[in-house]
Amino acid sequence: MESFLSLKVPLILLFLVYCVAAHARHGVGEQPLSKIAIHRALYALHENASIKVEPVLLGTKGEDSQWVTVELKHTEPSQDDWVAVFSPANFNSSSCPDDDEPRQQAPYICSAPIKYKFANDSSAGYTKTGKATLKFQLINQRADFSFALFSGGLSNPKLSAVSNIITFANPKAPLYPRLSQGKSWNEMTVTWTSGYNINEAVPFVEWGLKGESQTQSPAGTLTFSRNAMCGAPARTVGWRDPGFIHTSFLKELWPNTPYTYKLGHRLFNGSFIWSKSYYFKSSPYPGEDSLQRVVIFGDMGKAERDGSNEYSNYQPGSLNTTDQLVNDLNNIDIVFHIGDLPYANGYISQWDQFTSQVEPIASAVPYMIGSGNHERDVPGTGSFYDTNDSGGECGVLAETMFYVPAENRAKFWYSTDYGMFHFCIADSEHDWREGSEQYKFIEKCLASADRQKQPWLIFAAHRVLGYSSSYWEDGSYGEPMGRESLQKLWQKYKVDIVFFGHIHNYERTCPIYQNQCVNTERSHYSGTVNGTINIVVGGGGSHLSDFGPVQTSWSLFRDSNYGFGKLTAFNHSSLLFEYKRSSDGKVYDSFTISRDYRDVLACVHDGCEPTTLAT
Repeated sequence: MESFLSLKVPLILLFLVYCVAAHARHGVGEQPLSKIAIHRALYALHENASIKVEPVLLGTKGEDSQWVTVELKHTEPSQDDWVAVFSPANFNSSSCPDDDEPRQQAPYICSAPIKYKFANDSSAGYTKTGKATLKFQLINQRADFSFALFSGGLSNPKLSAVSNIITFANPKAPLYPRLSQGKSWNEMTVTWTSGYNINEAVPFVEWGLKGESQTQSPAGTLTFSRNAMCGAPARTVGWRDPGFIHTSFLKELWPNTPYTYKLGHRLFNGSFIWSKSYYFKSSPYPGEDSLQRVVIFGDMGKAERDGSNEYSNYQPGSLNTTDQLVNDLNNIDIVFHIGDLPYANGYISQWDQFTSQVEPIASAVPYMIGSGNHERDVPGTGSFYDTNDSGGECGVLAETMFYVPAENRAKFWYSTDYGMFHFCIADSEHDWREGSEQYKFIEKCLASADRQKQPWLIFAAHRVLGYSSSYWEDGSYGEPMGRESLQKLWQKYKVDIVFFGHIHNYERTCPIYQNQCVNTERSHYSGTVNGTINIVVGGGGSHLSDFGPVQTSWSLFRDSNYGFGKLTAFNHSSLLFEYKRSSDGKVYDSFTISRDYRDVLACVHDGCEPTTLAT
């Protein structure tokens, strides 16, 4: 008994220490704009303070982003002076709708700025000289811009000076296309954002085989209002008009073929507004034997190339991941971003920033997304987890800004085929337990895979519904209900790999079933599929998570770093997986799977087809 207690007490203490720090490891991060107490802003206009921005007109050569120079002067400079970027430029209102914290006096600033910097960020001598020069990068966001100088820090802002107004030559221009697989293998969807409503212009895509005559396909148009948000800050200080989101369906594509396209709007006066030209390669025919390359990760977030907003170190690896994918784009066929996209958390302007950041990728290859807690979760709105991680967005932004081939985009689960791959994408933010609507979908999706034509069966979800040694708050690994509900399906249908995000690191397990490794190999797997490899790829860019206090026998490789996974199918018998760090793009973990069709058909524990002795 004494020996048992001597063992149990240290374990309990270890668990308690782990739980105290767990919140910090698994998702703490404060949206930088939420630090601004804009409802406390006061007028303190200073006659000897000024702020000037140049150039005044942006995008004169069709650019959708441009750097501007901000000149500050203040005779009473302070360490906590900061510069905010507002869009639209007129940020002072007579009153604020749905305001949880009513303003007591002017100015009535109803929306947070879209980004900010401290005045001494680029000019270390600002507090001595009262002069500073700052550089900001602006993207076209369908409205004009103004800059404001505040004193008092972020918690007690006092408005000292307001700049001149600047704008893009065409603020309404069609921008930031993102491709997605359609509901059939030979369909590609193009979604983009503009400032043109359907009563101003007709949206369409002009497209065709590269170098041949082009055709035009119409687009549908969606938007949403403040009332569609489920809570603050999305409904209050985080609100910003999202513009209009258009989606066109390009159908009857030839397999594995390069196409060109551009976005268009036909104004009612007969003139046309065009985007620049883009390209994509259509999907291979299901089962086609060709080289097929898939990138998968979660939790990337967004970051600002001008360094603004980054004082909280919120998504420090985001740009590295983006840049590595852009640099290797010729070797990528499709991308899966499995939840936690921009971490806007109710600050709507950040979705424009995110679609701009991923545009070089999403405009060229299908950018398939999954739903994460930072897209969906709001208490009392049907999300499975009762938190406000989405900041009141309740899935509306993700469902509208991106297309996925789901039957109901409010229920973010879907299947999609890419050549020799069959993907089942789950929505961890809705009920996935046995007997639920989603559970039935998952089983149907897994069962529908024709493994002779599509040998590589992949399951993905945002939260860890399988195994992760980082997730240890309740003494178990991963989401215990998810694991118990779903690993029976993975085993029954012989799923090769399951991918998860949510935990901000990389981890790979052995082929596993019911907490046991079913294979002693570490880097090359062959023969029958008698277990499923679990991989966490949540190190896309947001602040990193630590691993748990216990080294498990089934965890083969762990890396607390930023990175992403890549699958390469060479043929129906050979698959390569690589984990690459975002810092240098080099491979830090890999394994291969080699097998034949008869190995998929083979009987394994809890994965046997019924037989009869009848002749």
